[in-house]
Amino acid sequence: MLIGILCGLATCALWGLSFVAPRVVVPYTTIDLTVARYGLFAAVSLILMVNPRFRPVGLRRSLLLTGIALGGFGYVGYFMSISYAVRYAGTAIPPLVIGTMPVLLAIIANFKDRSIGWSALALPLILIAAGIGWVNVSIFATTPAGDQTGILLGIAAALIGLALWVVYGLISAAVMQSAEAPSAMHWTALQGIGAGIGAVILLPFTSIWENISFTGEETFHFVLWVAVMGIAGSWLATLSWMIAARLLPLALAAQLIVAETVFGLFYGFLFEQRMPTVPEAGGAILQLAGVGMAIAIFTPRRVKAT
Repeated sequence: MLIGILCGLATCALWGLSFVAPRVVVPYTTIDLTVARYGLFAAVSLILMVNPRFRPVGLRRSLLLTGIALGGFGYVGYFMSISYAVRYAGTAIPPLVIGTMPVLLAIIANFKDRSIGWSALALPLILIAAGIGWVNVSIFATTPAGDQTGILLGIAAALIGLALWVVYGLISAAVMQSAEAPSAMHWTALQGIGAGIGAVILLPFTSIWENISFTGEETFHFVLWVAVMGIAGSWLATLSWMIAARLLPLALAAQLIVAETVFGLFYGFLFEQRMPTVPEAGGAILQLAGVGMAIAIFTPRRVKAT
């Protein structure tokens, strides 16, 4: 179980970069980064398939299509949503929204097996809602009226990303814990191919077709971040998460996503070279407290059941 937890935390540290990468590569666009990042993810997956043992052969067609679809919709769709959320709403709100995932999965599980009374979940949910609300209200209060529409768009994009992540987490974990589960390497390769297909579809919308000139420094910065996000933030992170999904119960693995929130906030404040405001810090603390309570409620029952 320790290896699974370490792999899950490593994944969160790498995925947390998604909350700052779109702002770091400016003036390159979100779509530029998406296409390059997932194109590299697909390239790494295909290069590894030169070795026969890395080829996902012998899998049912439905499983192959599921893996490819998860890579396309789960990765490309999620990263696009988070990227626009960061662009419109800044670095504080999107990680806090995504950080509600552990409790959402706990609620979904509770609807399925009714293992815990809803009254037990009331306080964690109230703390999480209060944390997100505190940050959002404080940002709206200090934002000019003309910019509030952008923040609302950012929150909407973050909610879309949250929905995609929940679906991705449920399906991927179910596959990895099934009797016919593929290896973590094969499942990663399939998702890399799916992400590459999504990148090709977005190619016409990139800056490559526009008459825009970038400085050498801007291009170097962009290429560097593409390498980091494509190899570490995509291929390695996916492989690590598949290992965690195989070794840990879904409820426990999902709770590790709290670490992605923490890493995302840390990277964002580091990029902006500032300390969090009182509402940002207080909101994050309330949310982490709520998720922590949910972990305390669910983990003993889930781990014992498995």
